[in-house]
Amino acid sequence: MRRLLAALLTLLAVAAVPALAQQPGTLISADPVATAPPGVQAWRVSYWTTNGQGARMQVTGLVAAPMEAIPPRPRRVIAWTHGAWGVAEKCAPSLSPNFFGASAGVEPAVRQGYVVVAPDYIGLGNPTMHPFLIGDDTSYAVLDAVRAARGIPGAAAGSSFAVWGESQGGHAALWTATNARRYAPDLTLVGAAAAAPPTDLAANLREGSDKNARALLLSFALHSWSTLYGYSLDTIVNKTNAGVIHRLAENNCVSLEKKPKLGTILGILTVARVTRNKDIGQIEPWKSLARANSVDPARVPGPLLLAQGDKDVIVAPTVTRKFAKAVCRNKTKLRWIEMRGTEHGASAKDSVGETLSWISARFDGAPPPDDCRRI
Repeated sequence: MRRLLAALLTLLAVAAVPALAQQPGTLISADPVATAPPGVQAWRVSYWTTNGQGARMQVTGLVAAPMEAIPPRPRRVIAWTHGAWGVAEKCAPSLSPNFFGASAGVEPAVRQGYVVVAPDYIGLGNPTMHPFLIGDDTSYAVLDAVRAARGIPGAAAGSSFAVWGESQGGHAALWTATNARRYAPDLTLVGAAAAAPPTDLAANLREGSDKNARALLLSFALHSWSTLYGYSLDTIVNKTNAGVIHRLAENNCVSLEKKPKLGTILGILTVARVTRNKDIGQIEPWKSLARANSVDPARVPGPLLLAQGDKDVIVAPTVTRKFAKAVCRNKTKLRWIEMRGTEHGASAKDSVGETLSWISARFDGAPPPDDCRRI
């Protein structure tokens, strides 16, 4: 009932705003963030976007820029696409007091003079179901965040941007590159970088070697997709265990600083047990949803950068390498970073230096490197 009331209030608010003011990419508000690191200015923003069905939505995010005088030319922009924080409204990264500490690419990029645009995506920070790993919905929110940042005078954001993300955000970055020219022809994408990105969703949910992490991520996906599209979970689990899946997703945000509660641990173990022999890549309607929202290597424009740690037990390195080889078969220029000893949670942090150097070269117009021969 609470979610229904919130949704109705959102619809009433949307109806009260003139259509012109609801255009995708229009900035609604920008509130200064008092806890930004020294030398960094930041704003928590709300702006308009659309989902894959064209419905207008009010969403949130964070924009960060150097604490310097406005330059004579617009600043270069990086869209930072975050990894999995959860699917509940409360899990929005921009609401976290540890946003900068948990967002490996943001502060280093601002230190190098970039404006960093960090969307929460749809449904995080706003009362709508979060479309977890849904490509169009997520990429539109990213592109409209880049547009909205231009409405903050102190940010001085330009229209040329790179997109860079980790984990779920790597998937978002690749989908943003795929849709940028069609959805936002007013923006210029110079390159896309993805650290440990889910690319083949069924394979990623099947082949990660950490069964408990797989169970939590599968719960996020099943809760999100069943809520968004009205699908029953009875092709996967019984009603009792469906309730466990929904509660896990509704009550838990991903946190590396806190140990999970006993109820969360028991829920994860239950989901891991009851889905042990279930492959969503073989069961409809999940099979079609996973296929439609996997990343098509033939559609992602270059130049690209992919970074993958060999100790990743959540996004299987074999799946990322397979995607990289498919990208190379399409003659796309690819920078490949293979990190020895790097686990999933460190995939962006351990590749920050190389990724920012690669992004800087794309803005400078240097010929992109191509590592396809050694993959």
